[in-house]
Amino acid sequence: MIHPLIVITGILLLVYALLIFYYHRVWDRIPNQSDQVNLPILSMTKVSVIIPARNEFSRIGYCLDSIFNQSYPNNLIEVIVVNDYSTDETETVVLNHKLKCKLLNLSDYVTGNLNSYKKKAIETGINHSSGELIICTDADCTMGANWIKTLVSFYEKEKLQFIAAPVKIISDGSWLSVFQALDFISLQGITGAAVYKNLYPMCNGANLAYTRKAYDMVSGFSDIDHIASGDDMLLMKKIQDAFPGKTGYIKDQRTIVNTRSAENIRAFFSQRVRWASKISHYKHGSTFITLGLVFLVNSCLLLLFVSCFFYGHWRWFLILIAFKTISEYFFVSKVAHFFQQQSLMKYFPLCQPFHILYTVIAGSFGSFGKYEWKNRKVK
Repeated sequence: MIHPLIVITGILLLVYALLIFYYHRVWDRIPNQSDQVNLPILSMTKVSVIIPARNEFSRIGYCLDSIFNQSYPNNLIEVIVVNDYSTDETETVVLNHKLKCKLLNLSDYVTGNLNSYKKKAIETGINHSSGELIICTDADCTMGANWIKTLVSFYEKEKLQFIAAPVKIISDGSWLSVFQALDFISLQGITGAAVYKNLYPMCNGANLAYTRKAYDMVSGFSDIDHIASGDDMLLMKKIQDAFPGKTGYIKDQRTIVNTRSAENIRAFFSQRVRWASKISHYKHGSTFITLGLVFLVNSCLLLLFVSCFFYGHWRWFLILIAFKTISEYFFVSKVAHFFQQQSLMKYFPLCQPFHILYTVIAGSFGSFGKYEWKNRKVK
């Protein structure tokens, strides 16, 4: 007789595989703008690039240089860096670029303690901006020369109020960075599919754009400013509700923003717990169902692994692990091709055990736990 846990796990995996297959098909259908050589600019849209920065002394200079070297007209780009109580030389680096950008110190605009300093930093930057299109990125990111031009061209063509754009983790060759890069490729593929089909809000704060009109219409981060995370997806949800059908995902390699992986396992788990912590604040049924399915699949596989030591059904465990790996592989491989990271796919099967473990841990702690981020303990 087959153990009930095996049956349950198998059923959940089958549903999960069908979901991944659906994501794969949708990803293929998203128009790829990368082949469009000429980028039409229909009007002179002024953009404000908002960069919240906390202790990014070693990276923010590269970020600013890549923004100052954009192909979009300099007179239409406003760069605002908001120094979030940095304890290193971040402010000094930004001041060295003061002729090309504006520096705001968050300490000048905050009284008392906050639970979401990043939201306050972005809000402060937007309040001092004058652009029609707000573009947000992180201080540890770099981007190609056509990043802004491509985003603006897409915005003017599609008339969207919110644009989710691709983010790529650059691997340094270490096992942890390879794992993060592959995991992020998967998340980016799901993001593209979810936004394109308007399934649920997904985006990454390292690369997104929205109109000042939409931001003001939904009163910015009001009602969500008490939540430590969610400066990206929770705001996207508000704008989706206010402007149905006016959010989109841009699938264009010229808009890819590059970022580095977390430096160690502790930082990695802290990041993922932070991401998971905002899920409980969504009021979106399909989000809970999808994330619940992912959590249950990985939890059952973990339980099945433990039960193997008592019941010895290793053959079934290996079959189910192989089924999960194969169902994900072709989808992730397709997205990896877009990000030009196909060489990482040879490590994909080896990452499965750690992926199962981290999904269960991050999902569990993200629901109720506190976490530390950039030397701050938040909840």
